[in-house]
Amino acid sequence: MKAVAVIPARYASTRFPGKPLVAETGQPLVQHVVARAAQARRVSRIIVATDDNRIFAAVRSFGGEAVMTRPDHPSGTDRIVEAAGGLTADLVLNIQGDEPEIDPNHLDGLIELMEADPQAEVGTLACPFAVIPGSDPRDPNAVKVVLDVRGRAIYFSRSLIPHPRGFETSGRVHQAAPYLLHVGVYAYRPAFLTSLAGLAPTPLERTEQLEQLRWLEHGHKIAVRVVESAAKGIDTPEDYAAFVKRYCGSAPPADRHTTGHGVA
Repeated sequence: MKAVAVIPARYASTRFPGKPLVAETGQPLVQHVVARAAQARRVSRIIVATDDNRIFAAVRSFGGEAVMTRPDHPSGTDRIVEAAGGLTADLVLNIQGDEPEIDPNHLDGLIELMEADPQAEVGTLACPFAVIPGSDPRDPNAVKVVLDVRGRAIYFSRSLIPHPRGFETSGRVHQAAPYLLHVGVYAYRPAFLTSLAGLAPTPLERTEQLEQLRWLEHGHKIAVRVVESAAKGIDTPEDYAAFVKRYCGSAPPADRHTTGHGVA
């Protein structure tokens, strides 16, 4: 199965403008993401999709592949759709451009998940809150997902799902059904990406502000692989400072070495 990874990267982040290009480690942030993705055995090609000439030039400077996309896309998924047009692939992976510590094994596992469930049109990841230090499933910024017995998504929410009966009086949040954090990396079948433009916005999507609910409401199947760790994304300058500290304080990670994708 041929899998191509597309990394959407835009300059105008609301909370952290210029985020893909910050380089206190000696490498721009987007290079870290590309290098981690390049360690996945099952990913054959990596493309950075951007709307900014500075990001495009930075990616090309370290030997990466970049494409320019329209500046008016409302979401990273829309940018993926444009960038993936004309690609020859069995799967298109959407890897967020602010995930410099994403686990390459999780990307390989996501591809294997889609091989094992040919009826699923989308695949994604989830991680139990119980194994993530300092996490709180009650946080509305942490998107939760619940699964059916086949491991497919039933619903995504910013609310605490499943709702623990008795929580109002006991305050306990860890019940028999584990709380699962949705990890925002996706694997799409090309036919699904092609169909996205025809999917009208839906009430649940508008309510929760989660685009994956549009897919569920239109009847599309989303397979979910549960993993035992979740990398910390970079949303703010404080997140980036913490990443720099981890990166510089650790043994030289694999993403400092040359990969088979031509990225140093």
